[in-house]
Parts: sequence; structure tokens; C-alpha cells
Amino acid sequence: MSGVGSTRKLAWAALALVAAIAASGAPGATQSVAPCRAAVRHDVIPVWARAGFSGPRPRVPYVLGRSGRIVAILFGYPLQSPPGADRNNKILWVPRTLAKVPAALWIRAQRMQGTRAVGAPVGRVLQGGPGPSIVDLPAAGCWRLKLTWSGRSDTLDLVYGAGG
Repeated sequence: MSGVGSTRKLAWAALALVAAIAASGAPGATQSVAPCRAAVRHDVIPVWARAGFSGPRPRVPYVLGRSGRIVAILFGYPLQSPPGADRNNKILWVPRTLAKVPAALWIRAQRMQGTRAVGAPVGRVLQGGPGPSIVDLPAAGCWRLKLTWSGRSDTLDLVYGAGG
């Protein structure tokens, strides 16, 4: 085997190793951020989120958290910023598992353009924990929400259209 061929194979092996470490999420590895995109579903909401609905197969627009720990049921769909005079941004937050002791739902919202954060993050607190809410955000666009409640957390993206 020639020296050039061995060097080339070694370089490819090193490149593959760096890519594997980055993909594994190892400390010091480069993490990619997914572009902001609200995955609004219009099918039947998950079985565990149906308490309180009268029909056996309710269809309401919703977004499932990335980890599947919470769902945002969008009664105010489509969401708008600012909200319209005749409607609001009503969201029912339903956690997969209920906490024994209810705790506030903390929302950290960051407006995104693709994978880039735009402007300062915005915070909201729902004192009663997950449940019905009105969540108004200060500008139209795609918002990445980090949700924390009762020792649990999840993230999801919501799009607010231009309202008024």
C-alpha cells in the first residue's frame, strides 16, 4: 500500500470519527439546531390528552412536544401577534403525566428565523401549571418554546401569524 493511499484512508477515518462524535452529542461536540417549524397536526389528538372532550375522537389543531411529554392544543388556531380584536391565542397545555402537586408552567419563548435566534427571549408563567391559557407573544414569526413544569420539560415550535 502506498503512503498516499494510507494517508488518504487515515484522513477519511478521522473525518468519520469526528462526524460520529458530533452526532453522538458528546461533550465538546458541535450540535446542530433544527430549523424552527411548527408541526401543527390536524388529526385526532393523543389518547392521553383527551380528558374533558365530549367526543371519542376529538380533532383540534395541536402541536406535540419534541419529547412527547406535553401537547399544545390550539383552540386559537391560527395564532396571531397581535391577537385579533374578535379572537385570542387560547392554548390548552396537556402534560402526558399529571403531577401529584401542581406547579407553575414556565415558558421561555425565543423567536427564530430558521436556526437563528432573533431578538431577546420572552418569558411567561402559568401559575396553575399546564391547562387552559392565553399565550400572546410580541411579534409574528416562528417561536421556539421551552416548557418546564413539575420537574419535567419539553420544547415545541409555534408559529404566530401577523394579526391585528
